[in-house]
Amino acid sequence: MTDKKYYVGIDLGGTFIKGGIVDEKGKILLSDKTPTEREKGAEGVAENIAALVETLISRQGLQKSAIVGIGMGVPGMIDSKAGTVIYSNNLEWKDFRIGESVSARTGLTVKIANDANVAALGEVKFGAAKNYESAVMITLGTGVGGGIVADGKLIEGNKSAGAELGHSAIVLGGEPCTCGRKGCLEAYASATALIRDTKRAMKTHKDSKMWEIGSLDNVDGATAFAYKDTDVYAKAVVDNYIEHLACGLANFANIFRPEAIILGGGVCAEGDNLVKPLQKLLDRDLFAGTLGPQVPILIAELGNLAGLLGAAALLM
Repeated sequence: MTDKKYYVGIDLGGTFIKGGIVDEKGKILLSDKTPTEREKGAEGVAENIAALVETLISRQGLQKSAIVGIGMGVPGMIDSKAGTVIYSNNLEWKDFRIGESVSARTGLTVKIANDANVAALGEVKFGAAKNYESAVMITLGTGVGGGIVADGKLIEGNKSAGAELGHSAIVLGGEPCTCGRKGCLEAYASATALIRDTKRAMKTHKDSKMWEIGSLDNVDGATAFAYKDTDVYAKAVVDNYIEHLACGLANFANIFRPEAIILGGGVCAEGDNLVKPLQKLLDRDLFAGTLGPQVPILIAELGNLAGLLGAAALLM
């Protein structure tokens, strides 16, 4: 018999299901992955999740009585209280009670949440913001994801459909966003937007040094940053990107006044080239300035493990 508590964390993706056994301190004792096999349908995927859970518990040599439960991060609009995937375009699911399905197969308690929210929880519990109770996380990737943690708990909104921070408008009538609105933070601060603006600058300015990369096909989120110190057009792209991102961060800081803002996603590889100018602008625009609590910007630390650890943390 053991008094130790263990948790199963599941990070459900469109291609793979990643899972792990996690202890109370956030240490991953064992992890593995299995193909999602979306073509088998929702119940087929639930069966694959359950099989992975059973394998992990068996390989770790644990009794099920030692497992508090299964936490799952799932892409899409999630009703976390009901354990239901309302809609997931990645998985092509509508109104699937995945919590109930996996629980029936494993005999364990299941809690689910949106994958971006779960990653934020992971970073607050065990990653960059582990010394804080409240933080806002923004992921800068193909889109702009968000997660809000207050007093160690996720703020998800009605039926967990909130925290869509990337779809707060920062420019009225601005760039079109994939959500159908115009001027969203995502349309300015995603890696996709950064690549778009870099290509625009190169097309407009044939004398830009960024053309040294060969062609527009070679542009990525790092291109403008790589040339910002030697090319005025690259510098303009970077400055514009940082100013728009800072606008969004200042909004979130003034609404939630978190203890920290965490940045994740590929663009964060720029490190201080991104964070230092961002922090300067955020400090400038923070309501009440230095009279109120400050909001440091941190770079996410957990990488691909944030989802798994955050999922386990749903039960802690």
